[in-house]
Amino acid sequence: MIKQMNWGKGIIIGMATFMLFILSMCIYMFNVPVDDYDHQYYEKGMSFNKDHNREEQVIKDHAEPLITQRGDQLSIAFSKPVTGRISFMRPSDKTQDKAFALNSGAGNEAGIILQGMAKGPWQLTLEWESGHKAYLYHKEVFIK
Repeated sequence: MIKQMNWGKGIIIGMATFMLFILSMCIYMFNVPVDDYDHQYYEKGMSFNKDHNREEQVIKDHAEPLITQRGDQLSIAFSKPVTGRISFMRPSDKTQDKAFALNSGAGNEAGIILQGMAKGPWQLTLEWESGHKAYLYHKEVFIK
């Protein structure tokens, strides 16, 4: 005696399996961490040429700053007196990011106190003006 297959049960089981799959994918997608998508990509793209020109100005004028760490102080030596800003970005935790004003005064050196900053790798972004020219410089440093 041959038992006949019941198509109705097969279709219901197939649809239930598919619906469970879709439901589990929806739950998974809502629980995935938020993408670090930059919502200001267009504005940053518009200013790319300005930033690129400032980076090129550092090369043209041989104005690359000399960065050294002495104890709890980061010393930055420039070729001329400067005013500007330095940003410390922590690759592992953006909540630790900090920014400080740069002003070498009449001299060519500026210092930043590192007290309270985590040890390890940091991305530095220096933006400064000197002699009516704008500069931009990126450097990775390891704070000891």
